Amino acid sequence: MNFEETMKKLETITGELEKGDLNLEDSVKKFEEGMELSKQASKILEEAEKKINILIQKEDKIVEESFTGEEG
Repeated sequence: MNFEETMKKLETITGELEKGDLNLEDSVKKFEEGMELSKQASKILEEAEKKINILIQKEDKIVEESFTGEEG
C-alpha cells in the first residue's frame, strides 16, 4: 500500500470511529488498525525523506544536502 492509499484508509477508519456507531470491541479493532496504518505512513514518509536528500559535489567531496538546503 502506498502513502496515499494508507492515508485514505486511515481517514475511513477515523470517520468510522467518529460516528460512534461501533461497539467497543469493533472500535478497539479499528483503533488498532489505525495505529498500524499510522506507523506505515510514518515509515513511508521517512523513506521519502531519505530519498529527497540530495547528494551534491562540493570541493572534491560528496556532501549530503537535505531538500531544505541544510547540510547534513
